[in-house]
Amino acid sequence: MRRTGASAVLTGNTPPETTAPNGLPEWQSLAAHRRELEPVTIQALFDGDARRFEHFSARAAGLHLDFSKNRLTRQTLLLLAALARARGLESAIARLFSGAEVNGTEGRPALHTALRAPEGADIRVHGENIVPLVQSTLARMKDLTRQLHAGAWPGGTGKPVRDVVCIGIGGSHLGPKMVTTALRPYRNGPLRCRFVANIDGAHITEVLQGLDAETTLFLVASKSFTTRETLANARTARDWFLQQGGSETDLARHFIAVTANTPRATEFGVAPANVFPMWDWVGGRYSLWSAIGLPICFSIGFEHFQALLAGAREMDTHFRDAPIAENMPALLALLAVWHRNFWGAASHAVVPYDHSLRTLPAYLQQLDMESSGKSVRNNGQAADYPTGPVLWGGEGSNGQHAFHQLLHQGSDLVPVDFIVPLRPHHGLADQHTQLFASCLSQGAALMHGRTAAEAYGELVASGLPETEAKRLAPHKAHPGNRPSNTLTMDQLTPRTLGALIALYEHRVFTQGVIWDINPFDQWGVELGKQLAGALYEQLQQPAGGRALDSSTAGQCARYSAANRGR
Repeated sequence: MRRTGASAVLTGNTPPETTAPNGLPEWQSLAAHRRELEPVTIQALFDGDARRFEHFSARAAGLHLDFSKNRLTRQTLLLLAALARARGLESAIARLFSGAEVNGTEGRPALHTALRAPEGADIRVHGENIVPLVQSTLARMKDLTRQLHAGAWPGGTGKPVRDVVCIGIGGSHLGPKMVTTALRPYRNGPLRCRFVANIDGAHITEVLQGLDAETTLFLVASKSFTTRETLANARTARDWFLQQGGSETDLARHFIAVTANTPRATEFGVAPANVFPMWDWVGGRYSLWSAIGLPICFSIGFEHFQALLAGAREMDTHFRDAPIAENMPALLALLAVWHRNFWGAASHAVVPYDHSLRTLPAYLQQLDMESSGKSVRNNGQAADYPTGPVLWGGEGSNGQHAFHQLLHQGSDLVPVDFIVPLRPHHGLADQHTQLFASCLSQGAALMHGRTAAEAYGELVASGLPETEAKRLAPHKAHPGNRPSNTLTMDQLTPRTLGALIALYEHRVFTQGVIWDINPFDQWGVELGKQLAGALYEQLQQPAGGRALDSSTAGQCARYSAANRGR
């Protein structure tokens, strides 16, 4: 049923906090339905519906989703939509967009959608309309990009900036790097952006090689400005700059920061005028739409960055307004729940057939697994059902010569999202046709498979003796009946990429609603940070300090011995 306004959704069916998702009758109905589908093949579903492609497709914001190659029927979709309504999805979407505290463990809203809201919108946090804050930051981003592109931002010696080293990690790194890589055909201006995230000194050493300190600008992105890896790389960059002849005074022309902690940034040496804001109502992995996206502006220009925001905003509108049965992010999430909880799929692959999108799987790994990697429900009780699967993937068609073997003949069921544009940016039309054919062939092969009898017949037809054909046939059989989605767009542009990223953001949110988990915190990450800090201090001591266990103590001792006297 289409929602008619916020008041209608806010009074929707929100289940009691004590009701676990797998305790709902809608969940039990899906479990029974899954047993009914056990003997059914996806191929049989196609044979029974000549218009299955049309019936199981969705369109939104320049994207087309074909989810026909999944083991589901119209009844499946009705049952999944009923589960979504029972879990209060419609009211949860309204709460997300209204600025309610959907991040319950940290008492915060999650308003990444406000970062691409239209000028003049009214979205309030603690009574304050935050849209003017966002718009003023965008104006600053536009102005800085214009200055840098025009050569009007000189370094300390008066030479214009030519290289930007972007220092961050996690959401401050993966998003901007993915987008700048994906939109390389739209590169605009003289700036070359390089990215540093790993605390391994080899990374920043490699990035700094060949750079001229007089024409290099460093962008330090850290919401708290306390992230260990980012600060270690930032200090190395500052030391390198000073060793190359720069002065403390020149730091103001060579370092900018994006952070919610301006005092720490200025203490580091960044001029207050060069600090761009972050807000606690934006999570790191949802932040590329903010000033964290400055590398995107530097690479493709502010106008293309605005198109990226527009594409995401279009997907936001679709997610907020479309009924569940036609809602692309909700459909993707419900398919993920269907495979994870009712078919036992422990992982999910994302395979972009576009070289420009080669870093998308790494970006989505953080977005999905840092959000859905939870085993405690919102009320603090343990979830006694599987939640987030392992998300992984790689570039097609390279993957066909690597991990696709597991997809086709491995013992685990792995749903796949294939992503491919209809038209490329390059002029090699025949190669793109081959690429597109490769993409389609993989989805078809996963669905159709090949029986041992079919394999045997092919081997005999090829001239192989019957005894040898019988021996080889089981090895050449493919089980088939393996699910996949195919996401296409006319061409990968800033607008369609923005829509694609927002699609997966909202998919993650919907999964969280269904599984009753908080997709906006990451306490598992925090524990590792705490232990790393303590062990770093211990390794600074001559004897290595006191470790947590004998294994860690032994490794500390080995490290200290290997580095004694350094």
